[in-house]
Amino acid sequence: MALVLGSLLLLGLCGNSFSGGQPSSTDAPKAWNYELPATNYETQDSHKAGPIGILFELVHIFLYVVQPRDFPEDTLRKFLQKAYESKIDYDKIVYYEAGIILCCVLGLLFIILMPLVGYFFCMCRCCNKCGGEMHQRQKENGPFLRKCFAISLLVICIIISIGIFYGFVANHQVRTRIKRSRKLADSNFKDLRTLLNETPEKGRFHRMFFFQQIKYILAQYNTTKDKAFTDLNSINSVLGGGILDRLRPNIIPVLDEIKSMATAIKETKEALENMNSTLKSLHQQSTQLSSSLTSVKTSLRSSLNDPLCLVHPSSETCNSIRLSLSQLNSNPELRQLPPVDAELDNVNNVLRTDLDGLVQQGYQSLNDIPDRVQRQTTTVVAGIKRVLNSIGSDIDNVTQRLPIQDILSAFSVYVNNTESYIHRNLPTLEEYDSYWWLGGLVICSLLTLIVIFYYLGLLCGVCGYDRHATPTTRGCVSNTGGVFLMVGVGLSFLFCWILMIIVVLTFVFGANVEKLICEPYTSKELFRVLDTPYLLNEDWEYYLSGKLFNKSKMKLTFEQVYSDCKKNRGTYGTLHLQNSFNISEHLNINEHTGSISSELESLKVNLNIFLLGAAGRKNLQDFAACGIDRMNYDSYLAQTGKSPAGVNLLSFAYDLEAKANSLPPGNLRNSLKRDAQTIKTIHQQRVLPIEQSLSTLYQSVKILQRTGNGLLERVTRILASLDFAQNFITNNTSSVIIEETKKYGRTIIGYFEHYLQWIEFSISEKVASCKPVATALDTAVDVFLCSYIIDPLNLFWFGIGKATVFLLPALIFAVKLAKYYRRMDSEDVYDDVETIPMKNMENGNNGYHKDHVYGIHNPVMTSPSQH
Repeated sequence: MALVLGSLLLLGLCGNSFSGGQPSSTDAPKAWNYELPATNYETQDSHKAGPIGILFELVHIFLYVVQPRDFPEDTLRKFLQKAYESKIDYDKIVYYEAGIILCCVLGLLFIILMPLVGYFFCMCRCCNKCGGEMHQRQKENGPFLRKCFAISLLVICIIISIGIFYGFVANHQVRTRIKRSRKLADSNFKDLRTLLNETPEKGRFHRMFFFQQIKYILAQYNTTKDKAFTDLNSINSVLGGGILDRLRPNIIPVLDEIKSMATAIKETKEALENMNSTLKSLHQQSTQLSSSLTSVKTSLRSSLNDPLCLVHPSSETCNSIRLSLSQLNSNPELRQLPPVDAELDNVNNVLRTDLDGLVQQGYQSLNDIPDRVQRQTTTVVAGIKRVLNSIGSDIDNVTQRLPIQDILSAFSVYVNNTESYIHRNLPTLEEYDSYWWLGGLVICSLLTLIVIFYYLGLLCGVCGYDRHATPTTRGCVSNTGGVFLMVGVGLSFLFCWILMIIVVLTFVFGANVEKLICEPYTSKELFRVLDTPYLLNEDWEYYLSGKLFNKSKMKLTFEQVYSDCKKNRGTYGTLHLQNSFNISEHLNINEHTGSISSELESLKVNLNIFLLGAAGRKNLQDFAACGIDRMNYDSYLAQTGKSPAGVNLLSFAYDLEAKANSLPPGNLRNSLKRDAQTIKTIHQQRVLPIEQSLSTLYQSVKILQRTGNGLLERVTRILASLDFAQNFITNNTSSVIIEETKKYGRTIIGYFEHYLQWIEFSISEKVASCKPVATALDTAVDVFLCSYIIDPLNLFWFGIGKATVFLLPALIFAVKLAKYYRRMDSEDVYDDVETIPMKNMENGNNGYHKDHVYGIHNPVMTSPSQH
């Protein structure tokens, strides 16, 4: 097992590639919130090229144009399968490589022809051919051609300069990125060490990371067990409270109504007692009022017998007073109100039964349910705790037998060997990189030198050109410009074919690596080739399955392993180790929770809920028959609205005083005033207490009226609700207890089901994540090979190749343009045809004549020298 995992890393670091497969679940069970401690890795998952990435994209576009065909999976499979056979189908290979081969052919033609062309060009120049003759024939479109040649050469030089810039950038990128390779490799190995977490101690290696994760998983069992223990210790509130909550809605409302009725009975008794005492007080007070009014009437009649009452006008006042004496009477109906002794006795008889106490017993029987549940389940709870304690040791034994430790231990050997190999060879790689950098610098510098000669030629030629000068009288600066151009032409012929050889070699290598390794690695097409059945081993359909489990039919592919590692999946799930050690079978949820279920099945709870009883029912029925609902409350209320006396005694007294004051001073006047004061005293001492008693009577009557109104119907309804509640208790309490007990058991079992599922999920998806392996593979192939070497290499040949190809049109325009800048040895000389100077100026410059205008074809040579 370790051999395969180690091989993945070794192959990756050596430049081979594998890819990912189907996605795996990474979501833990939703009912569980535990997460393994996060592991931080240094190496980034993706490599960013930065602004230079735009140049790399240009190269990729060019390669797509040259090689637009899809990755030849089938061809590559057949090639690998027939690698050891004598006959290989090269037609398909040539078909796939057609674009690259075409470019190579063109490059080879360039390499072969350019030296030959340069040789013959040189020979021709030496024979005064191909522009070697230092004589310039004047033409009408000469200035236009000169400008076109100059502009064309300038544009081509700019294009060449861009290519040289690409070359410099690519050369610099290779150097800087190779320097970063050591740091990147150390970062990858540090991540692998984080996975393995090896710490040397006395010649041994303690691989703590795996054990730390297992230890964390086991620690969560203690947390889970503690939660279950908390629920077991709180069985009174969890289970008992659940039962109570189920029973409460059907029982509490009935008890509340009965409690309300018990309160009403007490209020009724108080109201009847108040009413009874008030009636007796009213009878006595009314009698006293009647006696007092009779006495004051007698006194008034005696006073009105005074002789002054016979004399006018006093007689009229006396008669008026005498007529009003009939109003001084008490209300006789107050003494006729019926007593409530019978009703009070009935209510007192009802209160002999403590209905409120019976209701409190009902409440208490419900509130005692949690405590009774706890007392009755003590033995079962202790048994469940013993089972939970034993599960922990079973889980510990299973996790310690996982084969991941062996894989990581063996894998560490490959990591150590690979790290040693890389550190041992990196100096050599850096040395070769120095040679490459120096060679690239020479190549770019050589091209730079050539294009500098062209730029200098253009600069000197344009700046030193004098349109009034004849070819033989051109200035030194102009002549130097032409010389610079010819030097550039010579260097181009001398070195361009050598540059093209380098371009072709780097192009063939870089383009094929890009198209056959880098691109299919990114698109995962390369991995489908490696996962071809029977490709790597003719006896195994799937190589990894055969290597790991000797079961080649089981589908375990390089693509899937890489993909799972890339997604940070654990080693157990990535390598399908359940085929050698099935954790689901060893962590059998039903087996572990079955013991808990069997203990919970023995959990029995018996409840005795008290609801009022026969005495309470009779008490309610007696209260309904006590008679308060049949009392004539209207007669009582009618009297409470009447005045105790026939007249308002205060008004009567004040009126009597006024009348007395209208009489002449004397005994009659004084006697009437005394009687008026007596009437006021009667009002204060007799009438006001009666009015207070009538108010008390009114309140008591209202209370009794409210209680008595629909009393029988209320009691009947309460008794019906009581019967319903009693039936519910009788018929449903057992089922409620069973349902809540099962629910409680599911809660306890649910903790461990979720915990065991989380263990299975964590070990499969999280423990010993192989992500650093995929990252190391990406670093080796995608970053180190493709991004650090192939991308800059491709940019190098792309830039240098473009510059080299454009040297061909550049030298052509440079040869053409040099003729217009260099000082000639001879020039065209003709006799003046016209004597008018302006006409001569129109036909030519400074005495020059255009041959085709005058029909002259053989110029006179001023000097036989040639260049």
